[in-house]
Parts: sequence; structure tokens; C-alpha cells
Amino acid sequence: MLSEKLLTTLNEQIKHELYSSHLYLSMAAYCASQDLDGFTNFFIMQAEEEKFHAMKIFHFLNDKGADIKFYQLDDPSAEYQSVLDVFEASLAHEKFVTKKIYNLMDIATQEKEYSTITFLHWFVNEQVEEEAMFTDLIQKIKGASHDPSLMFLLDRELALRTFTPPAPAAE
Repeated sequence: MLSEKLLTTLNEQIKHELYSSHLYLSMAAYCASQDLDGFTNFFIMQAEEEKFHAMKIFHFLNDKGADIKFYQLDDPSAEYQSVLDVFEASLAHEKFVTKKIYNLMDIATQEKEYSTITFLHWFVNEQVEEEAMFTDLIQKIKGASHDPSLMFLLDRELALRTFTPPAPAAE
């Protein structure tokens, strides 16, 4: 059985993941306003991934017989100065989410809640990938900032992104 502290923090993480989805849709809207269809697609797919993360926690709590709660989401920012600004804000947000996941891991470890520790390992690894992806894209955007043809190619590359939920691990 999950402690009240761990359960509350896991439910709050659902909120953070759903907020992330809203934030990325806001970023997609900004990119759409700049006629960057590939960047728009990238953030729509990112939003889908964040919803998947929220549902992953939802199903974990449901499997544990825990009460699932939904909290009100804040309005995401909709003001950006450039595509670079959007991606830098994305990286900062992912670093925030990483801290939240680490806090969850700290609580689970302190409480010796081993099933939650095992479950959270997936999220720890996911955050490494998320931060690396945004860091890489920021470098590409910076490199393309003086050459519109490179930005066009990056936009085309991002248009190809899809989201397919990962298959459950074999037991």
C-alpha cells in the first residue's frame, strides 16, 4: 500500500505530465503561427507522449488499488520570441519534470516502496532521453539560425516524427 505522501506526489505527477501536454500544444500553436508545420508536428507528438506518461502513472496507481485524483492545470505560456525560445523553454520544463521524478524516486526509496522504485526507473531513463533530445535540437536550431535552408530541412525532419507508445516490457 502506498503512503499518503507517495500517493499524493504520484497524483501530482499526473498533473505535471498533463500540464506538459498542454504546454507542448501551446508550443505547437506558436510554431503553427510561424508556418513551421514540422515543428508544429513535433510538439503535437510531444504532447501525445506526455499524455501517455500521465496514463502510465494512472494505470500504475489503478493496479495498486490507489485513489487517483486529478488536479487543476495552470494555463501554459503562449508567448515566445522565436523557435529557439520555444525549445529553450522546453528544455527548462523537462529539467523541472526531471526534478519532480527524482523527488518521487527519493520518496519511494525512503519508504522502501520497491514496486514504485521499479516503476519510476522507466521515467528516470525517459527524462535522460527528453533532456538530450531538446539539447540536441537547440544546437541544431542555433546552427541553422543563419541559414534558412537548414531551418527548412530541420522543419522537414521534424514533420516525420510520430509517437507510438512503447510496448510493455516482457515478463
